Amino acid sequence: LVQLVESGGGSVQPGGSLRLSCVASGYSYKRYCMGWFRQAPGKEREGVGSIYVGGDRTFYADSVKGRFTVSQDNAKNTLYLQMNNLKPEDTGMYYCAADLRLPETAASCFPNPGKWNAYWGQGTQVTVSS
Repeated sequence: LVQLVESGGGSVQPGGSLRLSCVASGYSYKRYCMGWFRQAPGKEREGVGSIYVGGDRTFYADSVKGRFTVSQDNAKNTLYLQMNNLKPEDTGMYYCAADLRLPETAASCFPNPGKWNAYWGQGTQVTVSS
């Protein structure tokens, strides 16, 4: 059973930082896509950042480039999202996801929620407000 469990969300002032974690279990693949998505109230789910596991490529939405960093610790089966210089528009529920299909290309791992056949975590709330 594939399980993804997020943690690390919270409330922070604009300009602050948070680090989200996602512990994965229930599978063992060498090459697949893993990433972070978010959804604000009344809006569709959007991709934030992702990684081609086994290919060492990362991808980011334009809105977070230079501020967010996706990384992984294979020994701990954990995916991270370091978020710096947070803005109010970053507020939302953040979800970890894994698409375990073998990627056709590295670009297949770009965090497009409409193209991933994803397993999802339960989400962790991030609120950026003064």
